[in-house]
Amino acid sequence: MTIKMSALRRLVLAIGMGSALLPLAAHAAGPELLNVSYDVARELYKDVNPAFVAEWKKASGEDLTIKQSHGGSSKQARAVADGLEASVVTMNQANDIDMLADRGLVAKDWARKFPNNAAPYYSTMVFLVRKGNPKQIRDWADLAKPGVKVVIPNPKTAGNGRYTYLAAWGSVTRKGGSEAQARDLVGRIFKNVPVLDGGGRAATTTFTQRQIGDALVTFENEVNLVRAEFGDNFEVVYPSISVLAESPVAVVDKVVDRKGVRKQATAYLNFLYSNAGQAIGAKHYMRVRNESVMKQFAANYKPIQLFTVDDAFGGWRAAQKRHFDDGGEFDKIYQSK
Repeated sequence: MTIKMSALRRLVLAIGMGSALLPLAAHAAGPELLNVSYDVARELYKDVNPAFVAEWKKASGEDLTIKQSHGGSSKQARAVADGLEASVVTMNQANDIDMLADRGLVAKDWARKFPNNAAPYYSTMVFLVRKGNPKQIRDWADLAKPGVKVVIPNPKTAGNGRYTYLAAWGSVTRKGGSEAQARDLVGRIFKNVPVLDGGGRAATTTFTQRQIGDALVTFENEVNLVRAEFGDNFEVVYPSISVLAESPVAVVDKVVDRKGVRKQATAYLNFLYSNAGQAIGAKHYMRVRNESVMKQFAANYKPIQLFTVDDAFGGWRAAQKRHFDDGGEFDKIYQSK
């Protein structure tokens, strides 16, 4: 009798537990996306993600979860190549997505999958200096002066480090200077770099919290966010010329097809081009493609002469091979520091 009652109790308990689990099964978690991005975009996507999740829920009735991963752009791209299961990549240079395309993870024609070379936002490289600008830093040549310490992330691992290098080089050649003069300027600037951090956010921490350096060179959106956080401790300096720094995006085909989330991933990246997505970018000091949104946030930007990597260096593949591959111009410059 004891054995039968125990069996009955187990049956009743199992039935009770099963009925209790039914509502949970009916509300099973929805699909999940992983956005692998560069470190300076962390706050941007913290705002983008809930806005898109709400819009997707309204449109599809589906609960969607979006997770973020941030670090130096090139380091993040290598992590995806090594197996980090990104649904989408949102980088700060085309070079990193080209590498993923070469590995077969991203479509070869990824830059034509979305408008504006698949770059919904762009920025440029400017300087953050300490209050009062005691070293009187106004342009790229001032970063090369003796006694000036400049904080720049490592061009081998960080997109904004590469953009800074190319902006300084192009500041010479786009004004009629020679390649030798450009190499000399870049060499003298990097001799003034006390530490090469692995990513843009680490470089910002070095400058703002560790109090190292007289100037930080990084994206326009990053320096304005620093000013918003730290108030009057810093000033933003716009050089006479700088590089146009696009933030390209792509769907990671193999991952989204295996996980069945292609439509969600594609809609997520399309959202970046919507009025809502563009406005979020502009609030974070990104330069956006939508002209009406750009005008709405015009106070966030200053006019600056920009050149592209295509115009000045023949595109990212050429720039990477000549300047940043092992044994390239950067290695030669930095090794002679």
